[in-house]
Amino acid sequence: MPSRVIVAGVGMIPFTKPGACEPYDVMGATAAVKALDDAGLHHSDIQQAIVGYVYGDSTCGQAAVYRVGMSGIPIINVNNNCSTGSSALFMARQLVESGAAECVLALGFEQMRPGALEIFWNDRPSPFSRFDSIVADLLGQDAPLALKYFGGAGKEYMDRYGAKPELFAKVRAKASRHAANNPLALFRKVVTDDEVMASPMVFPHVGMTRLMACPPTCGAAAAILVSEEFARKRGLDHRVAIVAQAMTTDRAEVVEQPSLIGLVGAGMTRDAARQVYQRAGVGPEDIDVIELHDCFAQNEVLTYEALGLCPEGGAEKFVADGDNTYGGRYVTNPSGGLLSKGHPLGATGLAQCTELVQQLRGRAEARQVEGAKLALQHNLGLGGACVVTLYQRAA
Repeated sequence: MPSRVIVAGVGMIPFTKPGACEPYDVMGATAAVKALDDAGLHHSDIQQAIVGYVYGDSTCGQAAVYRVGMSGIPIINVNNNCSTGSSALFMARQLVESGAAECVLALGFEQMRPGALEIFWNDRPSPFSRFDSIVADLLGQDAPLALKYFGGAGKEYMDRYGAKPELFAKVRAKASRHAANNPLALFRKVVTDDEVMASPMVFPHVGMTRLMACPPTCGAAAAILVSEEFARKRGLDHRVAIVAQAMTTDRAEVVEQPSLIGLVGAGMTRDAARQVYQRAGVGPEDIDVIELHDCFAQNEVLTYEALGLCPEGGAEKFVADGDNTYGGRYVTNPSGGLLSKGHPLGATGLAQCTELVQQLRGRAEARQVEGAKLALQHNLGLGGACVVTLYQRAA
């Protein structure tokens, strides 16, 4: 029988701007130690480690884990673009659930450079090459990679449903209100809808302002996953379990029926969410709190619909009614999300995990979602991979 997977410990460090952080191995080791301390475990208890990062040389994971302790365990390095952290979590969960290991570290970190994301390996085919040609045909405007994809998807949404850029401004302003209560968030200043709209334009063709985009960020986060038997045997906190999880990649329809919304992962999200709901025997209406991949305010709007939180084309009413924040149907990104907390690519999925575990433990302080029992995590990487994870608090 598959083992019930418990999140016994979580840890993260405050995210910072590029140039203001410790080296990646120090950040990673610090987050891992925080997760071990939270779980009440020693590094010698870890049987395997899955480590995620996007920008770095091979075996950077070893460099970080070795700082915690060199115990000879298997260490596997993962790179799945912006979903790297949750890809590490996905692999760690499989190891524990299958019985291959009883105690696994999932660790993610990123030491980023200032400015837009870029491709470093220009002497070989880009993993985005077939997608780039579709984006060029559909959008007809050039811009840095992420702006082009997500800004274009936002424009397609506005054209399809008659929404205005002010919808995305409301989402960004909501993120800032949540982040004001998060000491680990990079940006904690509350901004208004008008201030978001008045910030400098980074992609005028699609109405995207600077505040609608997440910043390049450095940081690290970690989680300790254990079997329920291990948790009980060691007297660990076993209140929070992963009850369903799915990883999806793109289907042929993204190239056969081109859509910018599809190219940024709406289909992958929809598939992964459907699998998770079916496996857990719940629906989106049962979820209490959500950390979703808001790399741009535009993507948060698309994700509301892909996760089934509101009908297609219904995001404007969903946001206007306050159903994405405290007092509404769901609390989305109580941490402040990527827009305010920051987005160190390899760490993001595990930072989302950290927030949701603290919410289900009732330890999120001023951000606490009252009575939270079911928490949903959504982490997306272009190219592509999407991981959706459902956590449950023990009764």
